[in-house]
Amino acid sequence: MTLVRASREMQAVIRHRAGRGGILLLCLAGLLLLGAPATSIALTLREQTINAARLAADWQSISDLQTRLQSLEGRIGSETNWTTIASAVQASVFTIATTNGLGSGWVARSGSGGSEIVTNFHVVAEAWNAGEVSVQVRQGDRSVDGTITRAERGEDLATVHIAQRFPALQTAPGRPQLGDAVLAVGSPLGLGGSVSLGVISGFRSLEGADYIQFSAPISPGNSGGPVLDRQGRVVAVTAAKFEGQGVEALSLAIPVQAVCRLIITCTLVPLPAASP
Repeated sequence: MTLVRASREMQAVIRHRAGRGGILLLCLAGLLLLGAPATSIALTLREQTINAARLAADWQSISDLQTRLQSLEGRIGSETNWTTIASAVQASVFTIATTNGLGSGWVARSGSGGSEIVTNFHVVAEAWNAGEVSVQVRQGDRSVDGTITRAERGEDLATVHIAQRFPALQTAPGRPQLGDAVLAVGSPLGLGGSVSLGVISGFRSLEGADYIQFSAPISPGNSGGPVLDRQGRVVAVTAAKFEGQGVEALSLAIPVQAVCRLIITCTLVPLPAASP
């Protein structure tokens, strides 16, 4: 009897425990069912976050490409076409010939009465000192008579008038800056219309006169020719160079402001406004 009772009590305990286990299983199942939507929402939010990050990265890439494109466009726009400049000024640059030698000159002013050509005084010095005022002004196969109308010995500048009208070169209102690219045009050894490229390499005061030092190669005959900036404006007048063993590309020019101040009214062109 004792064993039977004990068995019944055990069965009751087992049934009780079984009931508690069932409740526990039901609770776990409910939690799983409740957790499923939350997990789905979390996964959806994570995917949206990833997509938003990818979209933001794509927009940043597009923005970077647009910035690079604008930079390249700006660089292309700022590139100097020296070929165009050299071609454009040919009609305004001449060879000045006297009985004693050759030099160069450029049209600084033009009107109904003809053209005024600027050159160095030393190009026409011997003729001027001998009382001669007639020179030959050549351009290609063309040669016209010119008359020395003004001479500034101390500034090494002179003007020659011709009856024909040619386009005047524009002049810069200020000095170029160190490192600026320039183009020298003239008649080295009488070879009219020759061009050479260089940069502004210094500013010098020699024997009481101011000069712009530049690196474009020049030769006898270049004297009096224009030195042009990237806009094709005259910044200086070729005047001299240093010579000697080991000396290279040490050329000197007279600032064009001296021309405009002393001997002729120049066609000034203001510097372009800076970009905001």
